[in-house]
Amino acid sequence: MRKGVFGLIVCISALNVAPVLANWQYSGEYTYDMNEYDSGERISVSVRGGATYAFAKMHNDTSIVFAYCVNSGTGEIQEWGGACPSGFEYATADLGGLGLGKMSQINFAAGASIGWVLPNTPQWRLELGWDRFSDSDYNETPLFRGDIMLSNGETISNFDIGGVQSTMATDIISAMIFYDFFTGTVKPAHSVIPYVGLGFGYGDTKTVMNFYDNTGDLSSFNILQQFGEYNGAAIDFYKSTTTTTNIAAVAALGFSFGINRYLFVDMGARISYLPRVKYQLVNSDDSRRMDWFSAKNLIYTNVMLGLRMEF
Repeated sequence: MRKGVFGLIVCISALNVAPVLANWQYSGEYTYDMNEYDSGERISVSVRGGATYAFAKMHNDTSIVFAYCVNSGTGEIQEWGGACPSGFEYATADLGGLGLGKMSQINFAAGASIGWVLPNTPQWRLELGWDRFSDSDYNETPLFRGDIMLSNGETISNFDIGGVQSTMATDIISAMIFYDFFTGTVKPAHSVIPYVGLGFGYGDTKTVMNFYDNTGDLSSFNILQQFGEYNGAAIDFYKSTTTTTNIAAVAALGFSFGINRYLFVDMGARISYLPRVKYQLVNSDDSRRMDWFSAKNLIYTNVMLGLRMEF
């Protein structure tokens, strides 16, 4: 009887000890895995390329003043030769009063960015980017054209002078904030994710200009002769290179498509605004410069296809 009771106690004890041993051997079952939670925080790297449309109103910045002799009775106008003949009065005309046309052209654009997707609110991401807009041509002959008003009220109609061949290329370094339209903390794969972006940056624009005095009307201005060489009939102006820096405003709109959780195809449009880009005459050793004309309210509208990695 005693042996039977003892055996029963041993069996009950074994039943209680077995689970304890099992739990001790597989304690990982109750360990919390920190890697199970994804805050959505990522570092992003992207590259892009496409086309850009550059548009600007060209503004006359010259300060050249022509002198004339005008017969107010007959309306006859003569170039001033140091003195006006009898019956003529002295009058001036400001070349800066003549208008210029517009610049518009489609060219190549490329860019790259590095960014940070914010933790716990991964819909927001910050990017530091670089965009390059290749050479846009501005070629006009005549450059200055229109009706020019004399100081005595008379008008010279259809006045035109000069010709230009030039290029303009721009680099923009920008800081931008983007918002991606999706829910959750991880961007879904195989889904279209729209986004918007806004930012500002530093714009560096290089213009290269060849100006031509095609009529020789500018050769009599001593102030201009330092910016070229007189060939006996006109001034052969030196090729000039000018760099203009601006604060740029940038806006973006587009969508991305997730190939997987870490790689996205990006299709977007960006608009970059620069207040003013200068075209200047320069002398032979680049020690003197003279404002000639400028591109005001320059806008680059570009559409680019790219890849973005988030890891």
